[in-house]
Formats: sequence, C-alpha cells, structure tokens
Amino acid sequence: MDPGFRSPLVDFFRRGEVARDVRMLAAQGVLAPRAHEQLALLVLLCDDQDAEIASHANATIESLPGDALRAFLARTDVPNEIRAFFAARGIEPATAAASAADEPLLDVLAEPAEQESEKTSDPRVLSGLPIIERMKLAMKGTREQRSQLIRDSNKLVSTAVLASPKLTDSEVESFTKMGNVSEEVLRIIGMNRSWLKNYGVALGLVRNPKTPTAIAMQQLRRLVERDVKLLTNDRNIPEVLRLAAKKVVSKG
Repeated sequence: MDPGFRSPLVDFFRRGEVARDVRMLAAQGVLAPRAHEQLALLVLLCDDQDAEIASHANATIESLPGDALRAFLARTDVPNEIRAFFAARGIEPATAAASAADEPLLDVLAEPAEQESEKTSDPRVLSGLPIIERMKLAMKGTREQRSQLIRDSNKLVSTAVLASPKLTDSEVESFTKMGNVSEEVLRIIGMNRSWLKNYGVALGLVRNPKTPTAIAMQQLRRLVERDVKLLTNDRNIPEVLRLAAKKVVSKG
C-alpha cells in the first residue's frame, strides 16, 4: 500500500532501490528519523514481496505504543492513506492531536555515543563503516559527520543526511556549494520548498555545475542583479545557464 507520504528516504524504498538488509532494519522500526517516515516505511513494507520483511513490519506496527499512535494519527499533517491503513486495523485517531514533535513513535535508533561520534569523524573511518552504520550516523550523528556523509557514493546514505532532524538550513546551503556532492542530492534540495526560502540555497544551486539545469534555471529568476551579472562570466556553469543569465542582464 502506498502510504501517501513523500520524502527522499521513503521514495527510495518506494522505487525498490533498497537492499534487503536495509529494508529489514526499516521493517523493525530502525532508520526512521521522524514519525512520519517511520509509519510510511512500515505501511509500505507490510506489502513487501519478502514475506519475512512484511512479517517484521507488521510485528513492529503491533508494538507501536497505542496512545502515541492514535494521538499522532489525529495530527492534520498525517496523510489520509496512513489513517485509512490503521482504521482498517481498528485504530482510529485520538480526540486530541499530538504535538508537532518529529520523534519516531518507536525510537530504536539510538543516539551515537560521544566516544563513537568522535572516533567516526575521520572521513577514512566513516567510509569504511557498513552502510547501516553510515545511515545511522547520517541521521543521528554530528554536523561534521553529515558534512562527510552527504558526499557518500551510496545514495541511501546521502539521502539519510537530508532526512536528519538535526539538519540546519546553513548546512543545506553549504551542501549546495560542494563540488563533490551528487546530482541526486542537489535535485532533492532543489525540490524542497522550505530550503529554497533561503536565498543562499538558491544561489548555491544555480552556481553548482552539477545541479540539474531545469532546477538551476528556476532559481536563476530569484537572484538579484549583482549575482546574475557574475554568472554571465562563470565558466563553471553550463553554457545554457550562462546565456540565460546574459539575457536577464540585457533585459534589465
């Protein structure tokens, strides 16, 4: 069943691009930084073609704290598909909605210990960790670890960084200025309306040659004249974008 909730992490699972061991952890309630994603993944994995994964997802749902679940379902930002899924199981929303907190209903993704966080700040150590550990640190680790893991060659890991509840707007802006992040990371940032409210994010996307051209062109319209003029001589961006900047300047 489609849970009706969209996020970069959930979309990877929806497209079937996730290995079995990672799906199994998600079915056990792990790898979900927020309640919305945790429930969306569980609903999605209840129909997994792997019977064992589907069984674990159903068992995890049964173990969710009832009062917290009903209060969460009463929130106005819960998709109707998720409410319908639980209604079919006899679980209706509570009369009073839960607060807007983002913590998962079943928090089995523990915060990394301080000693572990320090030890895994070295890029060489991080790159040698199993994918599961890298994903955990991407969501629950430090700012320094996120700065390294956003450049991870595995899309699930870099996407997990963007799903971290600890992520700040200033970090997202810094990601757009990196020359070694993937096109997928820049696409996800460029489709997030909240992050795009930050002018620095929009400028970073336009100036990054890896940003998909359609997204860069959209953000070009938002830039102030001074920044557009600088783009006309920027040899790092695609020619089509530089020409568009020249056209904007000439009209001005």
